[in-house]
Amino acid sequence: MQCPFCNSADTRVIDSRLAEEGTQVRRRRGCEKCEGRFTTFEKAQLTMPTILKRSGTPQPFSESKLRRGFESAVYKRPVTAEQIDHAIDNIERKLRQTGERELASRRVGEWVMEELRDLDHVAYVRFASIYRAFEDVNAFQEEIQKLKAMPSAEQRRSQLELIDGQDTSSDAKPEPKPATKASAKPGKSGR
Repeated sequence: MQCPFCNSADTRVIDSRLAEEGTQVRRRRGCEKCEGRFTTFEKAQLTMPTILKRSGTPQPFSESKLRRGFESAVYKRPVTAEQIDHAIDNIERKLRQTGERELASRRVGEWVMEELRDLDHVAYVRFASIYRAFEDVNAFQEEIQKLKAMPSAEQRRSQLELIDGQDTSSDAKPEPKPATKASAKPGKSGR
């Protein structure tokens, strides 16, 4: 790889590590000529499905458009850039896992709402108000009531842990009861 400082083609990898939960490789590089050091990231480039707009017009998937939607929803909310990156990664993973060549924008919008619901409720309602084109205050109230009725991200995770922790094998034997001391019968003395 070419050095960004002196444009020399003679650079070498000093260190490699996995990043972003194993989806990227971080490489620390050094230039042999100017001895400058820099970092590169390697990420698999996979084809994303085409997004079908509501009008039926196909559009290539745009990560920057998705990011702008998130940033508008979380504007002035306590959501970090890393949380947005993680949410976008989740949506991109879902897009690739569908295995489809074309995907309705409505489905992507629902995934965005799921991610926003876990990040920040105000951002979720902001996005929902535009995405679902709320007409009046009643639509806002209905969406807020639905949001209140849903379990939080922490509750859903704890429920999954309970499901994963259950022993579903039919061979499981019940635990033996602890031995207890026999109680002395009244009327008999130990003397």
